[in-house]
Amino acid sequence: MNNVKGFKSGFVSIIGRPNVGKSTLLNHVIGQKIAIMSDKPQTTRNKIQGVYTSNESQIVFIDTPGIHKPKHKLGDFMMKVAQNTLREVDLVLYVVDAAEVFGSGEEFIIERLENTSTPVFLVINKIDKIQPDKLLAVIDTYRTKYDFKEVIPISALQGNNVPTLMEQITKYLEEGPQYYPSDQVTDHPERFVVGELIREKVLHLTREEVPHSVAVNIEQMKKRESNETVYIGATIIVERSSQKGIIIGKQGSMLKEVGKRARTDIESLLGSKVFLELWVKVQKDWRNKPAHLRDFGFREDEY
Repeated sequence: MNNVKGFKSGFVSIIGRPNVGKSTLLNHVIGQKIAIMSDKPQTTRNKIQGVYTSNESQIVFIDTPGIHKPKHKLGDFMMKVAQNTLREVDLVLYVVDAAEVFGSGEEFIIERLENTSTPVFLVINKIDKIQPDKLLAVIDTYRTKYDFKEVIPISALQGNNVPTLMEQITKYLEEGPQYYPSDQVTDHPERFVVGELIREKVLHLTREEVPHSVAVNIEQMKKRESNETVYIGATIIVERSSQKGIIIGKQGSMLKEVGKRARTDIESLLGSKVFLELWVKVQKDWRNKPAHLRDFGFREDEY
């Protein structure tokens, strides 16, 4: 652990509307996938903590659910997580999409920022999607809405200007201890990340047919001593029988593809061979039932 004089540390929240690239930014900074990435909004459900450590600093990033008006109990949970995080951190990164027009969703978030005394950076993401001469107009629009400490345009996907963002974050942090070992990149147990990687593949492969009514429960995860393979048994939870049929696919083809893609990412995460067994189960209307939310790891008392 690094407690050298001059070493800086702190907690930084990444907030913004769904699908602006918060998880992409976190994964780029950390250097490996720990947060689910999808072009569907509201894919992050819990606080994902990513840990970035250098010789000079340790920054603990919290990738929150996209801030939006909730439609069910799971949505309420996600909003509480996002808003509570604002009060717990040293710095807030408000990520916006450069190509999106400022609208009611941004107003909704800025109203919530008015209630925090935490410094806020405006991070304008996806600058690779707009013409450079249009960027100034985007910056001017946001500057009239809130007193941001810094405005930093980036492309999280390509890595453009991300080093500058990291330098500015470090400047705002105070001297402090190293909270996590240098080689630790997340505070989430491996089971959680494995579940998220499986859920990501379901979202990618099923597109609009199975929206966000998907949860993944890791039933078993253990290393087989005989051949060093990690055995993982996981259940994919959906709300309707029709969704179960879609995920299983014709003669099990969809479920097989989910498993194949997830196994590749999980093996990369764990650094060992993986035997992955998947089941699909229907839990009607689970997103509105507190008992099911608790079973699937959404524990409100932790936030």
